[in-house]
Amino acid sequence: ALSPPSAAVARHFFSHQVDMNNTAEPEPVPAAVFGCIMVLGLPLNAVSLWILFRRHSLKSPNVVFMVNLAISDLLLTVSLPMRVYFYATGTWPLGPSACILTTVIYQKNITCSAILITFICVDRMLAVVYPLRSRHLRTSSNAWKAVALVWLFLVLVNISRSVSMSRALNNCTVPVCFDYHHCSTPFKSIWLYFYVVLVFIMLAVNIVCTTLVSWTLHSHLTDSAKVSNKVNVMLIFVMNLVMFTVCFIPLTVGMVAIEGTAVRPLTYLSAMNCCLDPLFYYFSLDNFWKKKEDVDLAMREE
Repeated sequence: ALSPPSAAVARHFFSHQVDMNNTAEPEPVPAAVFGCIMVLGLPLNAVSLWILFRRHSLKSPNVVFMVNLAISDLLLTVSLPMRVYFYATGTWPLGPSACILTTVIYQKNITCSAILITFICVDRMLAVVYPLRSRHLRTSSNAWKAVALVWLFLVLVNISRSVSMSRALNNCTVPVCFDYHHCSTPFKSIWLYFYVVLVFIMLAVNIVCTTLVSWTLHSHLTDSAKVSNKVNVMLIFVMNLVMFTVCFIPLTVGMVAIEGTAVRPLTYLSAMNCCLDPLFYYFSLDNFWKKKEDVDLAMREE
């Protein structure tokens, strides 16, 4: 779902490849942090994606969103080995095009995860608060349309980011594949401010959904009587808010207020979301470990 840079941009990069192949100072801390995230996130998301495909039907909008969330997280973890190698050795052997691709995949995950988690939150809220009136909206076809728009949006944003990164790396004379910000003038693009507004809007949506679900479960017992596991339902929304508070909001604010590599600790927190997301699959799906036939039967009975 990611678009590589154009041929002209790639040729421009290769003219500077000799600079990127120099040796920088190894940085063991980011190498260790990203290595731990990779070791945890890769098997967790691979197994979760296998279970979602193997034991759950894509007819559920909730499952559609979770499958795409798992794919997004899996792409992030796949991009981490080269990031670990770069920080551990101080060298980048794959050239500028691979540098752009791995960077774009990493940055894409933050936006994609925030949007898909918000979709899951809204879907669960509609199922609990408006179970009958929302049936025509909560369909797999509508979920796939929403997901397609998300990936299209990410492609357009990543094209812009690729061009900005090409200009920054053009000014670099050292191998700074993932820390290229100091190679360019401190300029905040319009996409950055749009992303900041988008994240805070999604946080507000999550807060509203959490409030509505909590009010329904505690005050309208007759309406929420069919909710099989109310504790799990509330855990989903609490985890949504924790994810935004810990993983997304700090980096969002930091990208505006902090320059250069000082924002790096916040990127560690944002990358951790790929390890926390699999918890959504367990708490969101009461039949997560059951066979697909049993899940389909349970859905028909509901």
